[in-house]
Amino acid sequence: MEQKKQPSKESVRLWLQARIEERRPPPDPKQIRRELGWELVRLERGEIIYR
Repeated sequence: MEQKKQPSKESVRLWLQARIEERRPPPDPKQIRRELGWELVRLERGEIIYR
C-alpha cells in the first residue's frame, strides 16, 4: 500500500490564498483605470475627463 505524501505548508497557503482571491468582487472601474494609467493617457491626448 502506497502512502500519500502530505503537501507542504507553503503549497497549502498558496492554494488557500488563490481560493480566497477568487471570491472577491472585481475592483471598481475607476480603480482599474487609475492602476492602468488610462486617465493619464486621456490627459496627454487633451481629452476632457468628466467625473
